[in-house]
Amino acid sequence: MATQMADHEDSTPSPVESMMEKISEKIHGHDSSSSDSDNEKSSPSAFKAKVYRIFGREKPVHKVLGGGKPADVVLWRNKKISAGVLGGATAVWILFELLEYHLLTLVCHCSILALAILFLWSNATTFINKAPPHIPEVHIPEDPVLQFASALRIEINRGFTLLRNVASGKDLKKFLSVIAGLWVVSIVGSWCNFLTLFYIVFVLLHTVPVLYEKYEDPVDSFAEKAMVEIKRQYAVFDAKVLSRIPRGPLKDKKIA
Repeated sequence: MATQMADHEDSTPSPVESMMEKISEKIHGHDSSSSDSDNEKSSPSAFKAKVYRIFGREKPVHKVLGGGKPADVVLWRNKKISAGVLGGATAVWILFELLEYHLLTLVCHCSILALAILFLWSNATTFINKAPPHIPEVHIPEDPVLQFASALRIEINRGFTLLRNVASGKDLKKFLSVIAGLWVVSIVGSWCNFLTLFYIVFVLLHTVPVLYEKYEDPVDSFAEKAMVEIKRQYAVFDAKVLSRIPRGPLKDKKIA
């Protein structure tokens, strides 16, 4: 009987051992659940399908436009500044296009008016015992001018490189795209002069990006469908027309 009681006492775990077993079970259970959750997160079904964006962009519209103050103006982050810029461009277009004002005449008239006001004001202060007007010294900083010239040079060289690649005859698709774009620009240019065309582009630049940012998802969905249809039509055109254009035989280059 005593031996049975001793065996029973040995088989019953102590409170410390039972507590350690519970802790280990909790740890193993947490590890298994965390590993399962990690597997679920790493599974392809957990990721969202990649959304189609126009021109394959992966950054927000603000970053695509370069960020900073110019992007803020284009996207109407500050409505007063954006409205002022658009209003100023509209006033310039009305002066030169509708009122048929000339640039040199406008500059001369504005200079005459400003110089006359400042001259009379400076001489009138001696009679009314007031301080003369403070005319600030205006200097054009060198760094922004050099940065603008450098950026313009890079874009011009990029355009020359594109034209060279198109003229080399290696990419028929790019050649047709450039020809179609130039043809559209020539038609639009025949409808209006350069100033009106520049103003239209300026207005589009200040309206299209902000509208696209607001209605980004439906526009991208429509663009995806349109791109699929364009590729399908191009494939049909390639099969029926481009592939039937005779080409000269290619000569194998001899390796010296």
